[in-house]
Amino acid sequence: MQRSLILMVKRPVAGAVKTRLAKTIWTAEALRFYRTSLADTMRRLGRDPRWRLVLAVAPETAVNDATWPRHLSRMAQCRGGLGEKMQGAIDAVPTGPALIIGSDIPGITGAEIWSAFQALGRTDVVIGPSPDGGYWLIGSRRLPRSMRLFPKPVRWSTEHTLEDTVAGLAGATVSFINKRADVDTEAEWRAWRRGDYSAN
Repeated sequence: MQRSLILMVKRPVAGAVKTRLAKTIWTAEALRFYRTSLADTMRRLGRDPRWRLVLAVAPETAVNDATWPRHLSRMAQCRGGLGEKMQGAIDAVPTGPALIIGSDIPGITGAEIWSAFQALGRTDVVIGPSPDGGYWLIGSRRLPRSMRLFPKPVRWSTEHTLEDTVAGLAGATVSFINKRADVDTEAEWRAWRRGDYSAN
């Protein structure tokens, strides 16, 4: 059995990442934030012996880019919507508990990831909620078998995302860990720049 931590990443190029944030702080600054957050997350979580960090990369042609640290495992994100991409990533890793996180959430700690893996020792699914009604982490125990995390439609990137996801998991046991927010607005970005960004 192996614990897998899947980091959803995009090729860090201008115009391809943090596009909503770029509308207010300009493309170059949005790209700088994404690259910084991504590098910090890979550094913090990439060598922890308690799990294997796997990069789920988009687009497919970026899997072998020199951007990614050589010691990290990589796979291409599958086609489809966000739910299909996340389910495909979880299904692709070896048997054992698996978590998925995004690459635009500054300061994720190993202690938080370990807390989520520990929760999967008690429940089928673990979720890390976000203040905006979504979530920054989701994972599945996958034992004794893998399960579908998104069997019903989910209104992605809305205040209903968490609610819809939990509703689709009827019959499964679900636990929650701490809240975290990504950096989506100019105010959040400015707070991050000042060093007083709050994860909650």
